[in-house]
Order: sequence, then C-alpha cells, then structure tokens
Amino acid sequence: MSTINKKSENKKLNFPHTYVIIFFLIIVATLLTWIIPAGHFPRIKDAATGKSIIVADQFSFIKNTPVNPLDIPLKIVDGLVKSSDIIFLILIVGGAFHVIIKTGMFQALTGKVTKFFSNKEELIIPAFTTIFALACMSMGVNTFIGFAPVAIILARSMGYDALVGVSMVALGGAIGFSTGTFNPFTTGVAQALAGLPMFSGAGYRFFCLVVFLIVTNIYIISYAKKIKKNPELSIVSDLEKQENAIESGEATPELTSKHYIVFIIVVVFFGLLVYGGSNWHWGLKHSAALFIWMAIVGGMAYGFSPSTIAKEFVSGAKGLLFGALIIGIARAISIILGDGQILDTAVYYLGNWLASMPHILQGVGMFLMQLVINGLITSGSGQAAVTMPVMLPVADMINMSRQTAVLAFNFGDGLSNYVLPTSSALMGFLAIANISYEKWMKYMGKLFLIWLITGSFLVVLANTFGYGPF
Repeated sequence: MSTINKKSENKKLNFPHTYVIIFFLIIVATLLTWIIPAGHFPRIKDAATGKSIIVADQFSFIKNTPVNPLDIPLKIVDGLVKSSDIIFLILIVGGAFHVIIKTGMFQALTGKVTKFFSNKEELIIPAFTTIFALACMSMGVNTFIGFAPVAIILARSMGYDALVGVSMVALGGAIGFSTGTFNPFTTGVAQALAGLPMFSGAGYRFFCLVVFLIVTNIYIISYAKKIKKNPELSIVSDLEKQENAIESGEATPELTSKHYIVFIIVVVFFGLLVYGGSNWHWGLKHSAALFIWMAIVGGMAYGFSPSTIAKEFVSGAKGLLFGALIIGIARAISIILGDGQILDTAVYYLGNWLASMPHILQGVGMFLMQLVINGLITSGSGQAAVTMPVMLPVADMINMSRQTAVLAFNFGDGLSNYVLPTSSALMGFLAIANISYEKWMKYMGKLFLIWLITGSFLVVLANTFGYGPF
C-alpha cells in the first residue's frame, strides 16, 4: 500500500509545470504554421458594423510564411507586451486587495455574513452566479476579475475553497457572456453582419441563460457540499492548507467604524468600476488606475502609513506574478498562428466540413467549429467578423436560420474561454486566485462537458424549431 501511495505522490510531482504546458502549445502552434498551408480571404469594410469582414467566396491559398522556431522567445515577449494591460491589471488588483485585506475588513464582514447565512450558505452561490450572469449579458467578464478576491474570502468563510469562490464570479459571468442576450460586442456584431435586427431573438437567448445557470449552479453546489463535508477532497487542498496556515493565528476581528468606512470605500470604487465600464467605455487601463486609488484611499482611511500601503501593495502584487505572466506567454500562440497566416485556412476547411454534415447535426457542428476557432481568435467581435461571413452563406445553404447561426457563434465564442489557456479572462481569474491551470481543468473538465451537451441540445432545439423568425 505504501508503495502505491509513493508512486501516486511521484506521479503528482512529475506533472508538467503550467509554463511547460503553455510552451508545448506554443511549439505545436509553430509546427502548424509549417504544416497547414497559408490562406487568405479578401477583406471589405462592413457599413453596418464598421468591421473588416471576409469575402466568403474568394478564399485563396497564398505563399507560406512559417514561423521560425528560433523566434519563439521573441513571440513570447510580443505576447507579454500586447497583454500588458491585463497583466498590469492583475498585479494591481492583487496589490490593492492585499492592502484592503490587511485592514481586516473582509475578515470581519464575512464573519458576520457567515453567521447570518448559517445553514443557508448554499443560497450565496446561486445569488452570486445570477448577479454576474445578468451583469455580463452586456459586457465582458474581464471587467469583474477584481470581484474574485471578495468571493474567495466569502467562500472560505463558509467552509468552501477558492475554486468555489472563483466559480461564483467567473462561471456566472461566463453564462451571461456566452448566451449573449444583449451583448453588443458578440451578438450585436454577429447580428449586424447577418442583417438581423439588433438583439432580436433575445427571449430564447435568455431561456438559454437560465438553463445554463441551473446546470452550472447544480455542479458548483455539488462540489461545494462535498468539500465542506470533507476538505481533503478539495482539488486545491494544498492551497487551502497554506491559506489556513497563514490565517490560523489570526482571530476573526470585530467590525469597527474603520472597517465600515473601508467597506463603503470599496463599494463606491466597485460601483465606479461597473458604471465606468458600461457608460464611460472604460477599459482595463482605467480599471487598473481605479484599483490603485482604492488601495490608497482604503489604506489611508484605515490609518495605514504611506510606507505600509506601499509594502502591502508590493506583497500582494508579487504573489500574483506567476499567474499574470501566463496571460502574456499564452498570447504568443495566437500571434504565431496569425504570423503564419493559417487562421483563414482553418476557417475555410471548417466551413466546408460543416456543409457536409447531416442536417440535424449542423447546428452542433457550427457550435463546435466556433469553439475551435475561439482558440485561434480570442476576440469575440474579431471572431464574428472572420467567421460569420463564412457561416451565414453556409446557414442559408443548409436551411438553418441566421439566428441559430448567431446562437452557435455565441456559445462557441464564450464557453470555451473557460478551458482555453489563451483566454485572458480565465487566466486573469486563476492568477487572482493563485490556482494552477491543471487544477482548474481537473475541476472544470466535467462541467465543460456538461456545457457542451447543454449547448448542443439548445442549438439543435433552435435549429429544429426554426429559431427566428429571421
């Protein structure tokens, strides 16, 4: 028995480092630029959206531009530079929250919340996922990366782990974004390219949101119950032990007037974050600046000296460096595929494959095809501009409603963001939570399969009943 245990431990120790996994994918992407022929669709500017779209019936093969393997480190540096906005956001959020956490406000507040929700903790999970699902119906999930530390602290106070905390924000937001009820960046662009009225068909998309929320909450709650009963079953048990060791000597502080002031400051800044993102078109740069102010104002309000604020800020940022760098390293994959000019070729072949499928499976095929392409083109509006001009003629040819084609695009573009290492949203959340990609996949793998089955059923249903009327 001891020999088996020793072998099991060695197996865990030998699992590749996250950076090794990402680097392997970079090598694969580089090899593909030597294997897959380069191709090109001509682009024209679409008057309705202002986007550059492809001319679907004018694909041509062009001269290969394979990426030199010796240039891989250069591409990684390019990825870090091009991802600098979200990398710095992660580091700044980590620093800012470390300052706020050191005030003891979150610890005192979650102690009160835990008592209030005694024996009703499970209500917290669907409440959080629903809030973020509704919020992300019209904006990107990246906006809410900064909420993850709050959810993690709350989850731990109720006997859950960091995975549950991240899930309450990230997976709730994922559902809202992926179903695209009123999302101007995905649904809006795709419908404009399809000649559909803006946000038409919202009723069925909202129904899809509810279905995905139900299955996702069942999964998260089931996992949360299991690890609360037996913490050793937590996929991130090592991380939780480290956190418990850090916190074991700290008694839960009582809420004081200073804590209330810090709490109000945090609420005001998060309110500004949400309002600025939806009304003033704030990007990641503005969000990062806001968190710097939150650290300064919150720390000073509690009575920290400038030097204490600086020291705690650096300590928090340092703890997230590992995860933040992954985002830039993974970005090298899409840069290499773009430099190798094989993205259009992939779209061309996948479109032909879709047209050859049986009618009942074509909606599912389109959904799965968009999943694959999202690993190559990480921008939602960019993916719509590249794929919809190909998908729409195919949809017309196979008698699929254009609304169904948009739905398949939404699911494919959104859902895979929570398993792809090239997703800045996913890597941002994992960096904040200090969760490795391999452990996330151990948790997320089953749920993603459930999402695939659910999404396929909903697309087939839409295709069967002629989801439209357009």
